[in-house]
Amino acid sequence: MPSARRQKSTTVRASSIRAAFTLLERLAPPLGGRLALRIWCTPRHARPSSPAPSGTRHELSVAGSTVVAETWGTGPIVYLVHGWGGHRNQLARFVEPLVEAGYQVVSYDALSHGESGPGTLGPKRATLPEFSKALTAVAAHFGPAHAIVAHSMGASATALAVLDGLPTTRLAFIAPVADPLSQTHLFADHLGFGPRTHAAFLARLERVAGNPIEFFNIPPRATDQDLPPLLVLHDTRDTQVPHPNGEAITGAWPNATLITTTGLGHHRILSTPEVLTEVISFVTEPAPVQC
Repeated sequence: MPSARRQKSTTVRASSIRAAFTLLERLAPPLGGRLALRIWCTPRHARPSSPAPSGTRHELSVAGSTVVAETWGTGPIVYLVHGWGGHRNQLARFVEPLVEAGYQVVSYDALSHGESGPGTLGPKRATLPEFSKALTAVAAHFGPAHAIVAHSMGASATALAVLDGLPTTRLAFIAPVADPLSQTHLFADHLGFGPRTHAAFLARLERVAGNPIEFFNIPPRATDQDLPPLLVLHDTRDTQVPHPNGEAITGAWPNATLITTTGLGHHRILSTPEVLTEVISFVTEPAPVQC
C-alpha cells in the first residue's frame, strides 16, 4: 500500500499537470498537444506479479529492437498478450492449464515493456501500432496461432492484427478497448485539457500512428468480416476501460460471446478462477465438425 507521503506527492503532481494543461489550453494548445502525446505514449507500468512457471526465454529482433518472449509446453500455439503498461507475467495463470491441455504457450513483453527493448519513440514509450506489429512478428517466428488470449489494449492490438490478416482459430479478449478515440476523451478528462489541446493531441497521435484515429476503431472494421470466434470478458465496474467497449466489440464481431462480470475491475479480472475457467474452456473447445 502506498505511503501517505507518496499519495500526497501523486496528488500534488496530478494537480500541477492539470494546472499546466489549463494554461496551455488558453495560451498554447499545440504545446499542450505535444505534452499530452508524451504522457499518452508513456505507459504507467504495472508492478511485477507472481512469476509464471519457468519457461524457455527467447530474444527476437523486431522493428530494430528486441522483444523478449517465453515459451512453455508443446502442441498448437496459444499466444498471451498483455495490456498497456503490462508485462508477460500478467497472464501467467493461464500457462499451466493450457500446457496441461496439450498446448504450447507463448508470452512476450511488448516493446518498451518488461524486458523488451525500446520502441520507435524511445525507452518507456510505446504505441498501439507497435503492439500489433510485435504480435505479428512473434507469431511469424513461433508459428500460427491456435488461439490468442489478450488483455486491454493488447486485445485491441490483437484485433487489429487479425483484421489485417493474422490467422488464428480462436480469440479471447479480456477488457478490450473498442475505440481508442473514446479513451482519448477519458484521458482528456483525467488530465483536464480542453478541445483545442485535444485536437492538437489527436493530430500528433495520428502522425505517430501513421493512420487516422478511425482506423483503430474495431467495431466498424469487424462488421461483416469473416473472422474467428471471439469470447469477450468485461467487468461492469471497469473504470479504466468501461464495459461498453466489450459490448461494442461483441456486437460487431461475427460469432462473438460476451461474459459480463461485476466487481472485478480492470486487472483483478485476470486472476479470477471463474474467468480463467471460461477462457480455458473456450480455447480448448473442439472445433465443430464440418459436414
